[in-house]
Amino acid sequence: MSAPQSLRVVAPAPLLQVDGVSLEYRTRQRVVRATHQVSFDVHAADRFVLLGPSGCGKSTLLKAVAGFVAPSEGEIRLEGRRVAAPGPDRVVVFQEFDQLPPWKTVRQNIMFPLRQARGMSRAQASECALHYLDKVGLAGFADAYPHTLSGGMKQRVAIARALAMRPKVLLMDEPFAALDALTRRRMQEELLALWEDAAFTLLFVTHSIEEALVVGNRILLLSPHPGRVRAELNSHQFDLASQGGAEFQATAQRIHRLLFETGTAGGAEGTTASARTAQAR
Repeated sequence: MSAPQSLRVVAPAPLLQVDGVSLEYRTRQRVVRATHQVSFDVHAADRFVLLGPSGCGKSTLLKAVAGFVAPSEGEIRLEGRRVAAPGPDRVVVFQEFDQLPPWKTVRQNIMFPLRQARGMSRAQASECALHYLDKVGLAGFADAYPHTLSGGMKQRVAIARALAMRPKVLLMDEPFAALDALTRRRMQEELLALWEDAAFTLLFVTHSIEEALVVGNRILLLSPHPGRVRAELNSHQFDLASQGGAEFQATAQRIHRLLFETGTAGGAEGTTASARTAQAR
């Protein structure tokens, strides 16, 4: 009797693949390279954070994933298909508070893309808008106009609008950077609670090490300009309650060294074009 064959476990394919992507933009004087041969994979239900200093190209990378910027080198694929243009399967929440058309009410701001991109009827879009407004605690402001809302409330509307579209990847470009510290913490709490409820896939840009550790379960570190991959870290063990703890602080210091110190292991990693996975411990 022959021995039973071992079962082979096949890992699921990444939802999003960024493969050797370089991004450039032109000034009057020259062509500037924003990122150089950046590669990473995002799996379904990941909270994947792009972390790096200002000017490292992380926001440009997010725009490329959204389809607003074409790579000069490499390729971006969503479910195996090349990203060539914007689409409702990728929705962006920006940093600016004024991303909501001021002539539409909160409810109308959420209904509009549902009707245009998803083809919902007015009644369906209204019901969906109220559902997601309730999830972010703003159902009572459905008929208010954006100028009557605080900055944090506007961002919650923008998040509700994005989630209502049910994108394959939710893209967030430093969405809490302009908020005061207390509101920023509350928004982080609410985002994590929404993720626990819906387990959406998140690609999140920040230059805050602490925010990256709190929001993300995986973090890609990008070097100063032009952005190259320094390392990829797992951070699923941290949450808002971890801040101030010894392990959290030690990991934050390690990330700072990887990002900014040259002539160290972190500097050596900056010369590679692909991420090295490591445990953030």
